[in-house]
Amino acid sequence: MAATRVYVARLAGLVVLGPDGESIGRIRDVVVAIRYDRQQPRVHGLVVELPTRRRIFVPILRVTAIEPGMVTLNTGTVSLRRFTQRPGEMLALAQIVDSVVRVEDPDLPDLTGVDVHVVDLGIEQARSRDWLVSRVAVRGHRRLGRRRAVHVVDWTRVSGLTPYEIDRRGQDVTQLLEQFEGMRAADVAHLLRELPEKRRVEVAVALDDERLADVVQELPDDEQVELLSHLETRRAADLLEAMDPDDAADLLGELPEGEAESLLALMDPQESEPVRRLLEHSPYSAGGLMTPKPVILTPSTTVAEALARVRNPDLTPALASMVFVVRPPTATPTGRYLGSVHIQQLLREPPAHLVGGILDTDLSPLRPELPLAAVTRYFATYNLVCGPVVDEENHLLGAVSVDDVLDHLLPEDWRDQETNDERGGA
Repeated sequence: MAATRVYVARLAGLVVLGPDGESIGRIRDVVVAIRYDRQQPRVHGLVVELPTRRRIFVPILRVTAIEPGMVTLNTGTVSLRRFTQRPGEMLALAQIVDSVVRVEDPDLPDLTGVDVHVVDLGIEQARSRDWLVSRVAVRGHRRLGRRRAVHVVDWTRVSGLTPYEIDRRGQDVTQLLEQFEGMRAADVAHLLRELPEKRRVEVAVALDDERLADVVQELPDDEQVELLSHLETRRAADLLEAMDPDDAADLLGELPEGEAESLLALMDPQESEPVRRLLEHSPYSAGGLMTPKPVILTPSTTVAEALARVRNPDLTPALASMVFVVRPPTATPTGRYLGSVHIQQLLREPPAHLVGGILDTDLSPLRPELPLAAVTRYFATYNLVCGPVVDEENHLLGAVSVDDVLDHLLPEDWRDQETNDERGGA
């Protein structure tokens, strides 16, 4: 049976079907228009994510039924233009949920005069077929170790939910962080870019350094710089320490020289040293593209130990495809570079064999000054996804992986090819 009253948090993730049962996408948010006169806000529509990850707007009047597990539209024809938020609109999950509000309800005297958080919004369909926000679920404060209770109150009993107040006050991000759990960093970065700036910064502040570093590395350069500017200086330095050295160097290279040096000075010397070395190279050279932390082994390492190293889940598939063998020391710049071993070769050898006996010494290494175009030809010529970078004295400096090459070959706005799209009308 189709529902005429529902909570928006329960809509998140539901599949959206056309009239013939064809899947269009999944609901990611609900667009509402909050009024300053405290009248019930109207629901304008749904933000639906297509299989391509593009988010589009579907007017609420296109919805014919909201059922458990699905939402059905009265048409399979929808505008595929990218969703853009219009003045006066707010996103229920991204902006309203987790807001701090006050409740004035005679039936809930314990909540009078205290801050509570919005945990959900109840919407219902009026006789006019319009959908309106009618209820607000709020969570009070924890008392004596007890779990905080959730109360549902009428919209008119809640204050603090005007667009001005929501933008002015700091918000909790519990609900948003729960949505991001288990998601790939690139997907989180994509969703982060869809949020208003205020919420984007609040989420960034709430994420731990390692998770934020993974996400920031998936953002365009200009958005990395913008996000870094909103962080306290000490936190910004901690973030750079958690980033891969090559990504940290790329980000610092976008900053004014004095600002970059200040952040480098705050970083742990062991973390800043490889970043400083990378900054000595042109960003469009093998030295500027490389990571100083590939898998580096000595000749006496066994095949079993080598395979254990490449199983590290923090390694990208490209970096895990090849190990590099050197004379000690193994920290870059290393001792003399001896050769490389492909993962396929490791899988063919007995576990007790030594990597020093199965080296590929025919593969020519890259020089740090080699330009991007030459690095690209190198990967294409040898069918590689990873390659060593050595200096004139044959010390291994690092490795270039194909993902770093692609990042620099693609247009700067490759993550946002639809930015010029406008939302279509109903």
